[in-house]
Amino acid sequence: MKRHTSWRNRLTTALVIAVLAVVLFPLFRWAILDAVWGAQPADACNGVGACWPVIAEKASLIIFGRYPASELWRPALASALLLGTTVATALPRLWGKGLLAAWIYSPVLFFVLMGGGIAGLSPVPWTQWGGLPITIMLSVFGIGFAFPIGILLACARLSSKPVIRWFATTYIEVVRGVPLITILFMATFILPLLLPASWNINAMIRAQVAIILFTAAYLAEVVRAGLQTVPKGQFEASEALGISRLDAYTRIVLPQALTTVIAPTINTFISVLKDTSLVAIVSISELLMTARQALADPVWRTHFIEVYVFIAVIYFVFCFAMGKWSKRLEHAYIFSKGRE
Repeated sequence: MKRHTSWRNRLTTALVIAVLAVVLFPLFRWAILDAVWGAQPADACNGVGACWPVIAEKASLIIFGRYPASELWRPALASALLLGTTVATALPRLWGKGLLAAWIYSPVLFFVLMGGGIAGLSPVPWTQWGGLPITIMLSVFGIGFAFPIGILLACARLSSKPVIRWFATTYIEVVRGVPLITILFMATFILPLLLPASWNINAMIRAQVAIILFTAAYLAEVVRAGLQTVPKGQFEASEALGISRLDAYTRIVLPQALTTVIAPTINTFISVLKDTSLVAIVSISELLMTARQALADPVWRTHFIEVYVFIAVIYFVFCFAMGKWSKRLEHAYIFSKGRE
């Protein structure tokens, strides 16, 4: 039986390798072997392999949008600050007052660097912001603000008070039943009609709030699933010890609940990153929109595949990093449980 199973496994492996070779080798040949590299004119591309000079020519526009060329160090530094703070948050050994201070100052510095107008920085209107910094901003702030809101909604949905439970349940179900693009359209076109004319909230802030509120509903369901895995005896024991309900949630229940839903939580984070591409539909120049702007040049328009591959690689790097972080957290949690 074992020999039969082993023979089947080897045959399956060989077939998979053969299929991958047939599928991937032409892609490898197009992207690497027959490709044109370096900063060369469009005429140098032979039409057989990939034309990577389009990336060299349009990299600035794709990554930073129409931000002034002489000031590109500002969005680069602003993005690095947000990413650095996010990476530090993913490392438990760096948790502390310093990280809290970083989360207070890095968003402020991000907007100071991007917008300018103070500290000798020339002002740059938000309509000239674009590319990777916008994608990072929408993702980081979307996750950072939605996570605590989602926790509150999850706790409210499990509340013993009917009004609070009804409000949280209604909000979560309504938001989860509507596509994000609908919420973005409402925030962009309908909300300004409902607000006083003197309230001039730019489209980027409205889109950011829409992403936060949308993500919070999904995170609430993830956290609620984690809360339901915590035995009721934990609540009863905390009450018997005279621990307040707030302390019981923050110190006993939530830490256990959140560790059991690490994977779906990170999956939601990954979805937020990918969903930021939808704001291009409401004319916000995130990474996908700046790629389209780069392809507006008729000289390079025929090389759209290379541009979209470049964008896909950027998204993949971020999503892959978050996936690896999720596995690392899960392994750490399993190891800690095994030592108990």
